[in-house]
Amino acid sequence: PPVEKKYLELTPPSAQDNLPDTTRLLGFLKLAHDEHRLEVDLSVLRKIPDVLRDGNFKVTATLARPVREKDGRTRITNVQAGDTTAHNYAIAMDIGTTTIYGQLLDLRTGEVLEQHGDFNGQISYGEDVISRIVYAEKPGGLEKLHQVVIDTINKIIQRLFRNARIDPDEVSTITLAGNTTMTQLLLKINPKYIRRSPYVPASTLFPPIRAVDLGMAVNNHVTALFYPAVSSYVGGDIVSGIMGSGVYRSEELCLFIDIGTNAEIVIGNKDWLACAACSAGPAFEGGGIQFGMRATKGAIEDFSIDPVTLEPMVITIGNVRPKGICGSGLISLVATLFETGIISNNGKFNRNLKTSRIRKTNGIWEYVLAFKDETQIDRDLTISEPDIDNLIRAKGAMFSGCMTLLEEVGLNISDIQRIYLAGAFGSYVDLERAMTIGLLPETETDRVVYVGNGSLMGAKMSSLTNRIRRDVAEVTQKMTNFELSETASYMDHYIAALFLPHTNLERFPKLQARLQARKALKNR
Repeated sequence: PPVEKKYLELTPPSAQDNLPDTTRLLGFLKLAHDEHRLEVDLSVLRKIPDVLRDGNFKVTATLARPVREKDGRTRITNVQAGDTTAHNYAIAMDIGTTTIYGQLLDLRTGEVLEQHGDFNGQISYGEDVISRIVYAEKPGGLEKLHQVVIDTINKIIQRLFRNARIDPDEVSTITLAGNTTMTQLLLKINPKYIRRSPYVPASTLFPPIRAVDLGMAVNNHVTALFYPAVSSYVGGDIVSGIMGSGVYRSEELCLFIDIGTNAEIVIGNKDWLACAACSAGPAFEGGGIQFGMRATKGAIEDFSIDPVTLEPMVITIGNVRPKGICGSGLISLVATLFETGIISNNGKFNRNLKTSRIRKTNGIWEYVLAFKDETQIDRDLTISEPDIDNLIRAKGAMFSGCMTLLEEVGLNISDIQRIYLAGAFGSYVDLERAMTIGLLPETETDRVVYVGNGSLMGAKMSSLTNRIRRDVAEVTQKMTNFELSETASYMDHYIAALFLPHTNLERFPKLQARLQARKALKNR
């Protein structure tokens, strides 16, 4: 494991045995636990004399292992009075453009003790990475964006501590995975060259850093570890997802898709990996949608409709009255509205249908999912044409990214043996509906695996085992990046994908057959 605790019962010093406190500690670690090549942090040196005596020379030392034993020394990062080996925790975090998620982990058992997520405070300064980079170039902009993301992280950390009722001194490390721009903003590194050709990041590797030096609300001994990036737009979050899903060890030819504000795609297996990224916008995480929200209690996550009365049935997370729509709910909504003919392939409502659910409010057409007295928000909950348009643009970016990368490596979707779908937008994704809107290429659903928040999963795994951390360096070296903005066919694919599901319905033969059958039934 990356971090371990070792309990020691030292002999107190005497006139005959007057070794320095630190030498005594190191000697007992070698004698009792066969620990060699040790070094002591300055913050620990300052604590050792008092801690040894407060614990009557019965103490616990926290050891942080190097990624490779031969390449470095094991650091003593903390000492505590008494036996605290039963309490050793870490935090794993996914630093998303729209949403930040954190997990509190028990390093002894691997158990997730608590988890919490919140909107990234930076969203007030721009919904995507490009607008954040532009803001960071303003006077004081970089400092502001750094502080805002740290504030969000601290809010999540404090919630984790409070809910789990643990002593913050028992936390040893924080492992963070984010896209390249988010990582640089968090480290207060100006990302301005990321958006300028030839799109070069400041670095793809980041050293271990004392978390308090970044402003995180943890104790001095806690180390922040960052996942490495591949390029300006393929960041540590996608590397983390590849590690967490196991794609990098797969014999099968895989397609990994991380659906989020900064959408990332990887194709390959244990022998080779090709990757690309595109900006999809925040729709899948609730951003840019009037009643959009994260996948929490009260969010609509599934939807069906009576094809005769056009009355809806909504299913919410927690089975409570609705207060918004999460990403999986948005996919379900638009797919169902399209298949039932309530919206056309350009996302516009059928104005001729006779139902009070479809209406025009302040010049905008919308469909009422729940009337005021059926919601938690004391007003009608609707989905509008601008909402649908935002989703179509987001799914168009995802689909065109997949198609372009497949083309660049000389493959078709039929060559892919396994599709991994990642994203923190709901407890599940209805794959048929994701294909109905053209988010995913049409394929057999048994080839698709939904892995949830892949970035957070990879950060968790790196917190628990050094084997993953060792593999990360090798994986990033063999990932070949394709800049979609430099690929002429990407924009052609994107424009063609700005319809439901696509301008070429023949790409979706199963959906085409369903639509034709529905039309034939209607014409009887």
